Amino acid sequence: MKLARFAALALSALLIGTAAHAQDKVSLRLNWYLGGLHVPFYYGKDRGFYAAEGIDLTINEGRGSANTVQVVAAGSDTFGLADSSSVILTAAKGADVKSVMSLLNTTGFSVVSLAEAPIRTPKDLEGKKVAVSPGDPLGQLLQAVCKANSVDCGKIGMVQVDPAAKVVTVLEKKTDALLGGADDQYFLIKYKGGNPVAMRYADFGANIVGMTIMTSGDTLKKNPDLVKRFVRATAKSWAEAKKNPGGAVDAAMKAKPDLNRQSTLDQLMVDIDLLDSKNSKGRIGWGAQADWDQTLAILRNYRDLQTDKPWTAFHTNEFVPQ
Repeated sequence: MKLARFAALALSALLIGTAAHAQDKVSLRLNWYLGGLHVPFYYGKDRGFYAAEGIDLTINEGRGSANTVQVVAAGSDTFGLADSSSVILTAAKGADVKSVMSLLNTTGFSVVSLAEAPIRTPKDLEGKKVAVSPGDPLGQLLQAVCKANSVDCGKIGMVQVDPAAKVVTVLEKKTDALLGGADDQYFLIKYKGGNPVAMRYADFGANIVGMTIMTSGDTLKKNPDLVKRFVRATAKSWAEAKKNPGGAVDAAMKAKPDLNRQSTLDQLMVDIDLLDSKNSKGRIGWGAQADWDQTLAILRNYRDLQTDKPWTAFHTNEFVPQ
């Protein structure tokens, strides 16, 4: 009898232990190749924050936010890191996706120039030539900056170049500035020997929500607990990366040893600064209605967004930790 009882207890312990160590296989599709913006996810995986939430995380590099939204909508990846405009515009056209973390509540979109001939205010843009890539949303959204600051966008020369050529055109002084990211092209110029200056859209009346974490409607309906655990682990990963940015970069370099450590760290520090907006502070992943409403208004006016849905159709704070 005692032997049977012992066997039953042993079996029960084995089953409990197996359940406790069962991990949900989850994939996260980034918006681009590994850079400073992505460091906290690798840090969280390295530190075991996702594993502690029962998540076996695979991180996949991306090929642009629009592509990331599409692959998540198709179910190829569980979660995606994508800018808010890509999420909203794709969802408005019928894709069943939604933001579950308003990660960067300030956009890094900027006019990047050289300090020897700086563009510090929108008025400085008149009469200047600016490098922009075909189809790049920064060109369209620059109109919002112009309108908010009584600048004539028609007086700005928009020079169409391939994405990789934007930095070169500025360094070779073929253009006066480029439209790019405060956490991206800014540092590409810096580490090629230039002295960059960034005029951020957000500082001149044209802020939109930056990067979000999104998932499919199917995942939200079928596995909300997984979404909650993933968001909790991601919030912790970013919070810990803020405390130890250097260590976070070191963790990311285990996955990609050829990263430029200093450049990646510089990018991360800018992205940490972009977590909050004037309306959203103190809770990583929480989105303010004012920021999302302004984002929708700007996209309607300058990106041909066709929707009358409220901001809650595109983002939810339901899963963000208190």
